[in-house]
Amino acid sequence: MLAKALLSLGLWLRFAAGQDAPEPGPISNSEGDLLFLLDSSASVSHYEFSRVKDFVWDLLQPFTFGPRDVQTSIIHISTTPTMEFPFNQYLTSSTLRKAIGATQQLMGDTNTGKALSYAKEKLFSREAGARPDVPKVLVWVTDGFSSDDISEPTRLLKDMGVTVFIVSTGRGNFMELSAAASQPSEKHLHFVDVDDLPIISQELRDGILDVIRANRLHATDVTSSSFRLMWPKLLSQDSGYYTLEYTPAADVARKRTQQVSGAVTSLVLSDLEPETTYEVALIPESNVHYFPPQTTRVTTLAEEISPVQVLISESGPRSFHVSWAPLLDSVLSYRVLYGPLPGNAVTELQLDGSHNSTVVEQLAPNTTYLVTVTAIYKSGKEKSLSAKACTQEEGSRVRHLRFEDAGPNSLRASWDSADGAVLGYRVRCRRQSGLSSVLSVSPEVRSVLLTELPSGTTSTVCVKPVYSEQPGKRLCRTVRRQPATEAQGYKHRQRA
Repeated sequence: MLAKALLSLGLWLRFAAGQDAPEPGPISNSEGDLLFLLDSSASVSHYEFSRVKDFVWDLLQPFTFGPRDVQTSIIHISTTPTMEFPFNQYLTSSTLRKAIGATQQLMGDTNTGKALSYAKEKLFSREAGARPDVPKVLVWVTDGFSSDDISEPTRLLKDMGVTVFIVSTGRGNFMELSAAASQPSEKHLHFVDVDDLPIISQELRDGILDVIRANRLHATDVTSSSFRLMWPKLLSQDSGYYTLEYTPAADVARKRTQQVSGAVTSLVLSDLEPETTYEVALIPESNVHYFPPQTTRVTTLAEEISPVQVLISESGPRSFHVSWAPLLDSVLSYRVLYGPLPGNAVTELQLDGSHNSTVVEQLAPNTTYLVTVTAIYKSGKEKSLSAKACTQEEGSRVRHLRFEDAGPNSLRASWDSADGAVLGYRVRCRRQSGLSSVLSVSPEVRSVLLTELPSGTTSTVCVKPVYSEQPGKRLCRTVRRQPATEAQGYKHRQRA
């Protein structure tokens, strides 16, 4: 971990000094379908989207592309998921680089769950240029927020053998994103500022290579009590079956054996012991062809690893939400201590081991708190992790200003309520062409229709809460209207 931290620090210092990172050498002998799922909604600024495009090409440029190498595709997260280009359209570095550079942001809503379902369909679609028997990798770049559920689509993706990497350039929900990424999450989930994306390029590229070069039996999603085995398609349901053997390396007498259908290429082994190395053998049984057994060695993680992350979210003037991960059966209870800094006053909360979050209330506004979460294990061991949390000032700004396309020259702006006794909201729209407008709405109204916003123009929209005795803080976003030429439904952009 120290070496990894020093490497990241060294890369950051190089970029901060304006020096280019060393160019990676060419990568060949790697075969896989690599899909990028990019947040193209109005919650992402035009600048942020352009930085993400640079990051995508930075990841891809060392690879060799072709029908027997890497193929890649891009899908936009927006109101409606859109495929930018299929896997088999750009098979040279020069054409792919131009295609990525020409990719335009769509704006709209952040319907990530819908886009994940669409991605699952296209990752296995011959129409989209996907290949049936190669590793599947999804790299999802997000600002951390979604308008719909992502848990079920990501579970289905992983159940079908897709390895999911997530790069969050915003605050995000650690618990939600950690569950969505392939396991272990510390290898497949990255939180990084959009300007620091180059820092993780090499690490993420290495992780992708680990997947697409794994043309033999290998393990993913390793935990303290389970791991998922994956292997190439050698048999079919009609041509044979697999015999799977796995045993602790230190106790071969405890070997376990099971038969698996020839149609299966992935299986989860559970009820395993923590910090134990298992010898695994996959034996193809076929009367048609002989396939040699494939073997691998997998070591489960240590059991006492919670908490490894404490996340503070939903901060208000007098409360905030505390969550931690992972959630383990071996934890009897959690103790949460919190107190203002500086100071010696400490308040204690006790929760049973089935909880991984709580709301801390009755706090002082505009105050920094130290929060310590301690896992108390059934074995009697304890592990603690701390984080700082800041309450907001009274009369804070609105949160999560969003935009949705409402017609050729219209947008609907919506926002989450501000804290405190809000008397109403004032919405100001500064148009690129034409006069600015100001709308005042009641506290129950949290969306307005903005008109006279032609395609191709840029406007700035600010929403400010109104209070009786104190000023509210405005939240502003810049939105650029793209030409609306696509048809409704799942759209597929065609480019020569």
